[in-house]
Amino acid sequence: MCNLDNKNMFCYQCQETAKGTGCEIIGVCGKTATTANLQDLLVWTAKLVGNYNSQLKKATNSLESSDLINRYIINSLFITITNANFDDEAIVEEIKKGFILRNNLKNRLLELNVTLDEKFENLELLNYEFSTLEDLERVSKSVGILRTENEDIRSLRELLTYGLKGMAAYAEHAMNLGKMDSEIFNFIEEALLATSDDSLSGDELTSLVLKTGEFGVKAMALLDGANTSKYGNPEISKVNLGVGTNPGILITGHDLKDLEDLLEQSKDSGVDIYTHSEMLPGHYYPAFKKYSHFVGNYGNAWWKQVEEFETFNGPILFTTNCIVPPKKTSTYNDRVFTANATGYPGWKKVKIDNNGKKDFSDIIEMAKKCKAPQEIETGEIIGGFAHNQVIALADKIVDAVKSGSIKNFVVMAGCDGRSSSRNYYTDFAKELPMDSVILTAGCAKYKYNKLNLGDINGIPRVLDAGQCNDSYSLAVIALTLKDAFGLEDINDLPITYNIAWYEQKAVIVLLALLHLGVKNIHIGPTLPGFLSPNVAKVLVENFGLAGITTVEEDLNKFGLK
Repeated sequence: MCNLDNKNMFCYQCQETAKGTGCEIIGVCGKTATTANLQDLLVWTAKLVGNYNSQLKKATNSLESSDLINRYIINSLFITITNANFDDEAIVEEIKKGFILRNNLKNRLLELNVTLDEKFENLELLNYEFSTLEDLERVSKSVGILRTENEDIRSLRELLTYGLKGMAAYAEHAMNLGKMDSEIFNFIEEALLATSDDSLSGDELTSLVLKTGEFGVKAMALLDGANTSKYGNPEISKVNLGVGTNPGILITGHDLKDLEDLLEQSKDSGVDIYTHSEMLPGHYYPAFKKYSHFVGNYGNAWWKQVEEFETFNGPILFTTNCIVPPKKTSTYNDRVFTANATGYPGWKKVKIDNNGKKDFSDIIEMAKKCKAPQEIETGEIIGGFAHNQVIALADKIVDAVKSGSIKNFVVMAGCDGRSSSRNYYTDFAKELPMDSVILTAGCAKYKYNKLNLGDINGIPRVLDAGQCNDSYSLAVIALTLKDAFGLEDINDLPITYNIAWYEQKAVIVLLALLHLGVKNIHIGPTLPGFLSPNVAKVLVENFGLAGITTVEEDLNKFGLK
């Protein structure tokens, strides 16, 4: 068993990880060592709950868990996604909830005269309900990433864990809309427990990683169905970038149920609603178009929030990641509200009524007292090219390909980030030949969605499917085009994959694409620090996974110039 030794923390789950190898003093994302260690302990607590829950299902011949258990496990994983929660007190409360669930499950098993498998109880256990923060952090240091000494096994375990974190995020969004799949929950629990199973070989873990991609596709399909059955299929939409004269609320993150509830509760209040970052695609859904106070999108990708929240003037609602810790000079701290898995010290938590429904009255009342947003840009952008809309255009797209008007599709989905190396994606989009069409989803689009890249026979050269949650659409589009052209292999399509990544939802998208058989995917701006040389070699040799170089070199390599 290995621990942190002399390190304050160890985390390498995101693209920005220090030196490309791991954050050891403080997270580049802004989380402290204490936060990082508590998040490791929360993941371990979720395993503890999952262990006894799996035993209970076996003892009772049940294939399903309670909603309470499912919610706890996926929310615990979601809380630990990069930039989701920086609030130590909130994380401690979740750990304590886990120990209550663990105790309840153990008692139920004992009532059934089951001999307990206590595989996760082999640590210095405490009574978590009465322990101090210092005690919790001390125990957390023996359950983190470095507990696994073998570099390759560690790499596979973490790749699996990060895929599960991304899948959990999608599953939680679907669950918030009443859509659940016990197979997905069971797999998350099974695979999570496997990350601490010392009997599994590297080959067995590799197989499980690829199976995670299979369930990633199922989770994304579940969420897609939840969104479209509730709000309609996204449609081609022009989104306003300017502002009105009314005070406003800025909603960011990914949870469409929160957007719906905020719009409904704020109608006729004299307050306008604006989206920020990953909530932009909310404007593509027909159900939200009926709200006249749903004005437009304000600003850019998540990492610009520190300056854009200042000029917005009104309150901000975080429904999910991505939070950037504010500067000491930031003036908007008293205007921020968080919901679901998110949290930050000193920021307000959205109230939940006795029926479990979020109450946005405080944020609406605050908005009424604020100035209207300061305008930072004008104009509009176009989006709404999810799979249903693109399939409707399939004949037109096929004709454009057959005529030679469109020669290449380039998938540039994924994440944006603050490093200057990400300007590569802006330059890459600018340098693409005019007969190329970009397929995108996620906040990576902010690197090029406001460029004037034109269209091909009326088809915009940037087809935005939506959030990172909507990456499923890109897979459906590719499979639809494969069938339309009568191809046997998805890799025979004229599609190049040049994907930017940042956090764990991008990891599950990558694993989903690998499951679908997509090869020769390029990811950047750097390869993940959690891939050991041997694990990276397996992905390179079997799937053609590669990094990026320069725009000029990559355009030539991809045959695009």
